[in-house]
Amino acid sequence: MDAVRETALALRSEAEATNERRLLVCAGSHDDGYAAARAACEAADLDAIALSERDIVGRRLAPARADELLGETHDCVVVDCHDACRPNALGRAVGAVDGGGLLVLVAPPLDRWPDERDGFDETLAVPPFGLDDVAGTFRRRLVRTLREHRGIAIVDVDAGTVEADGRTDPSPKFAEVPFSPPDDAAFPKSVYEACLTADQRDAVLACEALADPGNAVVLEADRGRGKSSAAGLAAAALAADGRDVLVAAPNYRNAAELFDRAAETLGELDALVSDERDTDAAHELRAEGGGRVRFCRPTDAEAETADVLVIDEAAALPVRVLQSLLSVAPSVCFATTVHGYEGAGRGFDVRFRDTLDDERAVDTVTLDDPIRYAAADPIEVWLFRALLLDARPAVEPLVAEATPDDATYERLDPTALVGNENRLRETFGLLVNAHYRTEPDDLARLLDAPNIALRALTVDGHVLAVALLAREGGLSESRRREMYEGARVRGNMLPDVLTSQLRDIEAARPVGLRVMRIATHHAVRSRGFGSRLLSAIEAEFDADGDRPLSGRFDAVDYLGVGYGATPDLLSFWDDNGYRTVHLSTTRNDTSGEYSALMVRPLSDAGTDLADRHAAWFRRRIPDVLADALDDADPDVVRGALAAASGPVRLDLTDTEWRVLASAAYGPGLYDVAPGPFRQVALRALVDGALDDPDAERLLVVKVLQATPWEETADRLGYVSRRECMRSLGDAYRPLVDRYGTAAAREEADRYRG
Repeated sequence: MDAVRETALALRSEAEATNERRLLVCAGSHDDGYAAARAACEAADLDAIALSERDIVGRRLAPARADELLGETHDCVVVDCHDACRPNALGRAVGAVDGGGLLVLVAPPLDRWPDERDGFDETLAVPPFGLDDVAGTFRRRLVRTLREHRGIAIVDVDAGTVEADGRTDPSPKFAEVPFSPPDDAAFPKSVYEACLTADQRDAVLACEALADPGNAVVLEADRGRGKSSAAGLAAAALAADGRDVLVAAPNYRNAAELFDRAAETLGELDALVSDERDTDAAHELRAEGGGRVRFCRPTDAEAETADVLVIDEAAALPVRVLQSLLSVAPSVCFATTVHGYEGAGRGFDVRFRDTLDDERAVDTVTLDDPIRYAAADPIEVWLFRALLLDARPAVEPLVAEATPDDATYERLDPTALVGNENRLRETFGLLVNAHYRTEPDDLARLLDAPNIALRALTVDGHVLAVALLAREGGLSESRRREMYEGARVRGNMLPDVLTSQLRDIEAARPVGLRVMRIATHHAVRSRGFGSRLLSAIEAEFDADGDRPLSGRFDAVDYLGVGYGATPDLLSFWDDNGYRTVHLSTTRNDTSGEYSALMVRPLSDAGTDLADRHAAWFRRRIPDVLADALDDADPDVVRGALAAASGPVRLDLTDTEWRVLASAAYGPGLYDVAPGPFRQVALRALVDGALDDPDAERLLVVKVLQATPWEETADRLGYVSRRECMRSLGDAYRPLVDRYGTAAAREEADRYRG
């Protein structure tokens, strides 16, 4: 172990001298790798934590709990890659290593590592595929980056030889540039004295504007730049001045650093009255004068009011949630990660900033200077490349004038993709932009998972639209029965829901291709690229098509999609021929949206599946809307029903038609027999029988969701209950004329002028 000890000691010495980090790879067998990690930590005097299922050195943390490292710092993190190489865990481990510290990877021999299968690979081997079908492309690229980057030592622990010593022979460390608190600042001087960099000082100074309504501050930075701490300092100063500061983040642990700094600062200002961060029910700091800093999850924050709202990890939230939170407080601060290793998309930058700029006076501060390690830290440089944290779409001027007719439809082969770094970055960059929760694990999934395929539209070699596709279904009878009886089958989302929840034991027999993600370059959105890509995918996988098919991705019975439903997305998928088969009855914890499942059939089997589930959806949705979905956005309901095309039977007696017609044209009342109104409302919304969106919303909220009159009037903006009732009668007039029987027409004629 002498080679390991000497290498670790040299790396530690260089890291401490530069306030940078270094990486030591202990490549070889399990036992020799674990012994080498212990020897390295002992030689370099490192207090370590190990991400492993085994006790290697220091405190052990299971890799599945790697998110607990967020906000923590350590001299050394040892990552055990023998049982599983999890990209998410790797990113979080690097983020927890402090300046002057080491990251230690314990891995199989590097030449063999890409071809060995592990626990993470098992998660990629979704039925009907097996572990042998999983590729090793991600790890092959990972090994290449380890061998090519500065600051990374590689030791063959079996042979006791050093492949690379990892030394960078750095120049002497430059002295830090001093900074001073700003003159004439509104916040107390001690708040600025707590800042660690000039960037952090500037961020806190910008937050002084939050004391006045109508302002917004955006603090953007990569990890480790102190943006959350800056937000915490500002929150404390505002609370000390008597303001109610509400902090929203995906989870409390994401905001823990903000609360730590806020508590410290309130204490230093002698303004802290109570600290309730450890309670299960709430996390709240109370200050003298009635001010406070309190935590709330984003989906709960929508119902709150405050003087100032601080959204930490804003990039991890969907655009719809960000928009809804703007009404919570007159002033808002967004702390957003530019390149996050726990899944931060760029929807905030690309799709939300225009809305924010329209509604608030916005000041943006970018924090560039790292706090926990020096700038240009070689391990951060390596991590960004290895996990594509800074992946971006093609530069806008190169693609801005492109049209769908210019585009070429391409299959993106993973092996070829990693051989073209620019194309890989453009592809993954589009996926990051499109989805608020794209993670490093997704990079490995698209490169290695046997059920995943990538299709793209390119112009002049640049990727302008990309779809991530997952093969589902085609399961054996025994597997289908297990699923029906409650077993979860990974990677088969649509068949799983249709089988286990909707009780269709045959739903997993047809083969489907689910569109997991679809993304279009922001410079060419709304030009038809997404629809063109979907059409090309349909042509490729249609059983009756004439395109050559390849490998495991043969013709399929249907295309499917599942997503957080919004009116715009429902319209997009409806326009592309996808039919609604399900709306979830619970909201997604992070997005706050109900999910829609939709299917586009490509074969007789697919048509049979789509027909029976669209029909089942139309039969059951009125009862669901009056119960679990009684708070769903009426525009989401309108969109889902419009995409559920098919017959809706009207089984009304003559008496029921007379009640309905008299409510539309005369003195009749909806309240005496809501059932007939519900049948006709469902038929009208599925048929698209009304040209008036306001009337359709009224049918959804009052009739299908059974909302009381006063609440209906309030939700839809009617001035009174009477106006709301009159408008409902008006909405049914064209429906009586379109669907009514002779009895209905006779009743209506009694009141026509």
